[in-house]
Amino acid sequence: MPSNPANSDLPTAGEAPAGAGLLDSLQHQVAVFARRAEQTRLGGVGQARNSMDRAAYLLLNRLDLEGPMGVKALACGMGIDSSTVTRQVAPLVDSGLVKRTSHPEDGRAVVLALSPRGLSRLEEVRSSRRELMARVTDGWTEDERESFTSLLTRFNGSLSELMGAASEAGPAS
Repeated sequence: MPSNPANSDLPTAGEAPAGAGLLDSLQHQVAVFARRAEQTRLGGVGQARNSMDRAAYLLLNRLDLEGPMGVKALACGMGIDSSTVTRQVAPLVDSGLVKRTSHPEDGRAVVLALSPRGLSRLEEVRSSRRELMARVTDGWTEDERESFTSLLTRFNGSLSELMGAASEAGPAS
């Protein structure tokens, strides 16, 4: 089979290093995926490619899907510290993608909401990333895309649960 330099570090399960088991192949593929994701930043194609960092995308996406919420709720839902959310949200507010508004039930509390400009930018990036996913999975059947999405969702959920359990246990001694 001809060598493909772009995929030379992507062995198939049958080409895993001698003595490696299925979990070794899995951890290797996850490591390669992480590197590829960083290289492309899974930022889509065209003009919107790499135009929004991962943190901004995830924050805007959550606000779009779940509606306005406070920093603590946003941090809890994303599994990160409130100070991290505060730091990541500041440039989004400054650029007009997110707005601070009064809580509808408690006017003293502040919630973060996606602005119309933020929604427009998010849709541009989503469209670009959707096109990238279409190109990456070109030649896949709908069933393969659904299966991969389902398994990746499950994998991410398991990682979140594990990381949550690890953070609740505190630092290792």
